[in-house]
Amino acid sequence: MDEAIGRDRTVAVVGTGTMGQGIAQVALVAGHPVRLYDSAPGRAAEAVAAIGARLDRLVEKGRMAAADREAAAGRLHAAEDLAELADAALVVEAIVEDLEVKQRLFADLEKAVGDDTLLATNTSSLSVTAIAGRLRLPGRFVGLHFFNPAPLLPLVEVVRGFATDETAATRAYETVLAWGKTPVRCADTPGFIVNRIARPFYAEAFRVYEEGGADPATVDAVLRECGGFRMGPFELTDLIGQDVNEAVTRSVWDSFFQDPKFTPSLAQRRLVESGRLGRKSGHGWFPYAEGAERPEPRTEAPAKAPERITVRGDLGPAEALVGLVEEAGIRVEREEGEGCLVLPGGAELHLADGETSFQYQREIVYFDLALDYAAAGRIALSAREGVAPEVLGEAIGLFQALGKKVTVIGDVPGMIVARTVAMLVDLAVDAVDRGVATAGDIDTAMRLGVNYPAGPLEWAALLGYRRAATLLDELHDRYPTGRYAPCLGLARRAYAEEER
Repeated sequence: MDEAIGRDRTVAVVGTGTMGQGIAQVALVAGHPVRLYDSAPGRAAEAVAAIGARLDRLVEKGRMAAADREAAAGRLHAAEDLAELADAALVVEAIVEDLEVKQRLFADLEKAVGDDTLLATNTSSLSVTAIAGRLRLPGRFVGLHFFNPAPLLPLVEVVRGFATDETAATRAYETVLAWGKTPVRCADTPGFIVNRIARPFYAEAFRVYEEGGADPATVDAVLRECGGFRMGPFELTDLIGQDVNEAVTRSVWDSFFQDPKFTPSLAQRRLVESGRLGRKSGHGWFPYAEGAERPEPRTEAPAKAPERITVRGDLGPAEALVGLVEEAGIRVEREEGEGCLVLPGGAELHLADGETSFQYQREIVYFDLALDYAAAGRIALSAREGVAPEVLGEAIGLFQALGKKVTVIGDVPGMIVARTVAMLVDLAVDAVDRGVATAGDIDTAMRLGVNYPAGPLEWAALLGYRRAATLLDELHDRYPTGRYAPCLGLARRAYAEEER
């Protein structure tokens, strides 16, 4: 049972909403006979027609041959009763996210299909183990979490329930792979890989906003143009729907027994309560009515660049800045000491490390982490309230001379990109050590599932485990709730890195 399901074998899909139709189309285009079932009379036949229309559009766009479209249409059928799925080699469920409803469906399916039929759920939020809990043969049950739209997005999380046989998980994995998708293996954990590990991308942005560090448009711009993320969390949650995103966050938080690392945002809760759900309601974090103006991110006015800077010690992940400064024609001098840039006036520029400028008697300006300082179009700075204008001006001018837009945010610990990345690294390391998924599968899932520019473990290689752990330690000192306490695995890796 550990090989891909043959293309001559029938794949059945139960549930004919957007996801059900998408999964059926994927299996159909891969060459399988496909049967669609829906408990609502006539819904399966409507879905067959809708899939046929989508195949027609593929032909019109030259992405499918007319003969292949006709062959596929001949393999697609609506079923009026579960008994018609008896010969299916795989049944994928994509119905309402209700545990009791799913359990009843699979109990009925188990009576209709053979003992060698692979059963799968497309759930994104419920426990695969719990759904299979009442089955006579729970070992043949897996999660196949496709991402919407299923025909376009490559990632599929293949989820092993507590009772899932390894042969069943492997067969599901190989089948999805044969369909041209990118499967990743995952244990049955709240949120699986993507929805578990992605929480800090939203949560840290909302926390910075709630503390007055920066407005939503500015946070989004920094994460896009400095961090390299395709979309910022505010615009992304507006696209997803604030109610949907918050429901996932609350589900993961509740499933982890309200672990503070997954605490939802009060600001987002108020947004949902007000009915501002994002694009679908015409207003979320941003307005979407016709003619509405989107707020612009904070960008500083031009400032004079310093003629020279001093590089003190090793800048770590920001070392690439030295070459950029030299290319800009600014004289660079070197000296020993703690890693930072020293401006002509004596102020120090430090990479965000979880501390705040107001802690120091000397002038400290922080700059945020970038995935690639050469490619970054924007750099964020932060300094204590009342910092001398000439100090901030030198720092702004320096980065502007490198061709960057500069944003000054409030004096929040860890800034924006650095604290977000450190939390992503922490959750990813914890997931690896708990056997949720391999490091490679986690990075793949985050790149393909939510379009991250790098996976969390790839970020860890750039930032370093020691720096990530130190940053979180500082945040934990500032917010001693447990939210930022580094996991044991991150602390171990940080210690090992320091010993080398």
